[in-house]
Amino acid sequence: MKTLATVTLSTLFLTAALLEAASAAAEAAPPGEGWTCLFNGKDLSGWKVPEGDGGHWKVVDGVIDYDAQSEAARDKNLWTEQSYGDFAFSIDWRFKQTTGLYAMPDILPDGSYKTDADGQVIKTERPNADSGIFLRGHSKAQVNLWCWPIGSGEVWGYRNDKNMPPEVRAAVVPKVAADNPVGQWNTMVITMKGNRLTVELNGKTVIADAQLPDVPDSGPLGLQHHGGINKKTGEMGAASSLIQFRNVYIKPLD
Repeated sequence: MKTLATVTLSTLFLTAALLEAASAAAEAAPPGEGWTCLFNGKDLSGWKVPEGDGGHWKVVDGVIDYDAQSEAARDKNLWTEQSYGDFAFSIDWRFKQTTGLYAMPDILPDGSYKTDADGQVIKTERPNADSGIFLRGHSKAQVNLWCWPIGSGEVWGYRNDKNMPPEVRAAVVPKVAADNPVGQWNTMVITMKGNRLTVELNGKTVIADAQLPDVPDSGPLGLQHHGGINKKTGEMGAASSLIQFRNVYIKPLD
């Protein structure tokens, strides 16, 4: 038979646990009104799981977990069911581990690559993992999540488009590398107004009011598949999405 002291102690522990959970949930939500949760921590309701995925996009211990091995025949990315125009989007992400050495060039402030005296791009092998966040359903408007020295937040499709004006390419180069070490959580806030993009990472502005010409007016948000198993070697590619996401919120700004 439980004593009154035992019951009281158990009640106190339960109350403390509930308060701690409620506090954590409150801290996870972005400040201010108008934010909507896009991930309930239990399943992928509100998201379009790739057809034929095979369970590789899944929920593990309250976070979205991906192992870079989707079996989908076509699009392997995870997309929101709804489309969004102007918005602020807040998400926590972390790489579980790197997936090998990748020959990385160094990105210069103008968006070009550092070269040697002969004009050849200098590449250095470094540990890597790779994913991203697609904006408005547009693969070119992808905010990179990776381990490159320049830091996450870079917009590959616009930076590498040599038909874009120099100021457009330079604006999508991160101004500071703000990533936490692999294995630790990062908080990213992405704001889209018209064709203008601002990205904050761990409290630092890495992209400020960059222009994305011809970006769609509206579209879904996507979490990127990248890399996977090399069918020839059977090994994981050195730029794969071994990644997790949590605390996913959006605030429409239309």
